[in-house]
Amino acid sequence: MQPRSPKLLEDIRDAAAFIVEVTAGRQLADYSADRLLRQAVERNFEIIGEAVKRLAQHDPATASRIVAYAQIIAFRNVLIHGYDLVDHALVWNAIERQLPALQRDVESLLGYSAPPP
Repeated sequence: MQPRSPKLLEDIRDAAAFIVEVTAGRQLADYSADRLLRQAVERNFEIIGEAVKRLAQHDPATASRIVAYAQIIAFRNVLIHGYDLVDHALVWNAIERQLPALQRDVESLLGYSAPPP
């Protein structure tokens, strides 16, 4: 793992944890109706995507250990460049279905990169 990789992985983990925290107990209808929540979640998905993109550029071997890392980067691009195309149901699906796997991958990588006690 490259020296910069743990910081990028921490950024991903932090942004994912934020999304989980602010969406806990919420449903798609809540998400769709709450502009502030949507913008906060989308911003954190942008951070995740940017961190994964940087990880892929600087440490492709580590990035490749994140399931669907290319799709995460593509999702970030849609959120940033295609803001008018964002489908709330698609974002909600990412929260419910893809985010848990991402969290597991990142936590595993961080555990793997941690120095022994």
